[in-house]
Amino acid sequence: MKFEKPLIEGTLIKRYKRFLADVELENGEMITAHTPNTGSMLGCCTPGSRVWLSDSGNPKRKYRLGWEMVETEPGVLVGINTSLANTLVCEAIENGVISELRNYLSLRREVRYGEENSRIDLLLDSDPDCYVEVKNVTLADNGIARFPDAVSQRGTRHLRELERVVRDGKRGIIVFCVQRMDTDEFRPADDIDAEYGRTLRQVMNNGVEALAYRASINPQSIELDTPLPVVTS
Repeated sequence: MKFEKPLIEGTLIKRYKRFLADVELENGEMITAHTPNTGSMLGCCTPGSRVWLSDSGNPKRKYRLGWEMVETEPGVLVGINTSLANTLVCEAIENGVISELRNYLSLRREVRYGEENSRIDLLLDSDPDCYVEVKNVTLADNGIARFPDAVSQRGTRHLRELERVVRDGKRGIIVFCVQRMDTDEFRPADDIDAEYGRTLRQVMNNGVEALAYRASINPQSIELDTPLPVVTS
């Protein structure tokens, strides 16, 4: 995925109210940007960090600029925009990068399904149909990508729905979209949300497939290109 316009660099002053961040631009201007991430952004919102913003080009929006990525340490860029994760996974599927999800007939997004009134991120029409849930990963420790970065009851519910899909004879897959390059494997963040980790292991034992793919990131583009092992032991 290439950004349509050059990103705007700045320095993070603070993130607050979940969806807002104050940023000082390179020219010294102070602005408030939209933060498209509902998580805690643990390790990704340290004041003083370099950040990059996109310009919506819409003067009617209250917050015209949106936060896209942050440098958590020198040379390590992290994509924080969770709304891009589905697009990145779609592109990776269509380009044949995700080998486990090739040869489908068609791909649909945001399809309602399940007993808990969920929406599946991607539905691949094939035989059998394949239900794909996508999670954006921004947290990492010592080369290990981890999810979630806060307690996620919604995420646990999605795992249960995938388990039911598999029980009905279809494929259920969760894809962890790792938007940072300093990682070599994925593990559930049990210390943050033990229930999510327990449920992930349970549903995997019952046939749900778990994949993790890492992105290459720069201020011009983001692209999933590297599979990571999913470690649950």
